[in-house]
Formats: sequence, C-alpha cells, structure tokens
Amino acid sequence: MSLLNPTRAEHLVDPAGRPYFLWDVDMTLEEFRARLNDADPDVRAYLVGKLMRQAKPDDVFQFVRLDDVVALWPRLSRHLGKSRSMWEWVLEQWGVLARGRE
Repeated sequence: MSLLNPTRAEHLVDPAGRPYFLWDVDMTLEEFRARLNDADPDVRAYLVGKLMRQAKPDDVFQFVRLDDVVALWPRLSRHLGKSRSMWEWVLEQWGVLARGRE
C-alpha cells in the first residue's frame, strides 16, 4: 500500500493537456515528460525543480524517481524557492540527503 496520494489522471491536466503545475508555461504533459529526459542535466534540474516547487509533493514521484532527485540535487536545489527547506527536510528524514549538504 502506498502512502502517497497523487492527483488522479483526469485532474492532472487542463483541457489543453497542460499539467496544473505548469500554469506559467505553455507545455503539455507529454512535452514535459519528454523534457525530463533531456540530455542536458541543467535542463532536467530546472524542470525537476519546477515540478518540486509547483506540484503537490505526492505528484512529484509520478514523474521522477527519488534517485533522480538526489543525483540532480546540487543543480536543482536552487530552483526550489521557498519549498527548498521543506524538500531538504524530507530528503534528510528519508536518509538520502546529508544534513547541511548543498
């Protein structure tokens, strides 16, 4: 049994196919998923940071694995804005991020 409560598929996107967490970008869910696999780690970090900043925390792991977040952390943490401290706490609690790591 999963403790996560992700947004149901029918509520994830608007009629144009744009996910609720990309309210400020004209990008469909399919385009977003494709860009998450971009060869450039800075592009991936920006998009994962945007996802972590703007989506419900339970929705983040519909799109990325925890290992991906940890690997990109040095690049993506600067894109988290006010949610950075919350994500640092979560990752520290899960034992995947050392306290004070940048």
